[in-house]
Amino acid sequence: MNVPTLTTARLILSPPQLADFEDSLAMWSDPLVVRHVGGRPFTEEESWTRLMRARGLWEVLGFGYWAVREASTGRYVGEVGFGDLRRDLEPSLYGLPEMGWVLAAWAHGHGFGTEAVRAGLAWIDEALAPPVVPCIIDVENTPSIALATKVGFTLKTHTTFKGAPIVVMERRA
Repeated sequence: MNVPTLTTARLILSPPQLADFEDSLAMWSDPLVVRHVGGRPFTEEESWTRLMRARGLWEVLGFGYWAVREASTGRYVGEVGFGDLRRDLEPSLYGLPEMGWVLAAWAHGHGFGTEAVRAGLAWIDEALAPPVVPCIIDVENTPSIALATKVGFTLKTHTTFKGAPIVVMERRA
């Protein structure tokens, strides 16, 4: 599978590589970053599994996650993309390209998330044209809810995932 590289005014979204692992591990190990994503820092093993999943989704489904870097410096910004993660969740998201994003703590509040998410959405609209793209967000993650709203997601429902209250949002074509 040829994973596309996307560029924006300030960012490069590229296929996850082995060279991204240390930066990804640092991000997923940061308590500030994971406070709304499971609530605890990820282990090296969990971070490795995320990197393998991010890359493998492309081969299996034709979509997945990108590693995001600042174009001017090469600094690791985070991860943005899509997955069908077969979550034990109602309503079911099976078969849908669920969007997700996470940014390194240093990158919060600079508009990088909005820029990267818009690039990912533009790609999936052109490449696959799904009728709906869902996302799930911890109810207390107001910055991510604001970002999702800014790029066209609307609230579908409130539910729980792994015992934590979340919102399911969706963006229709």
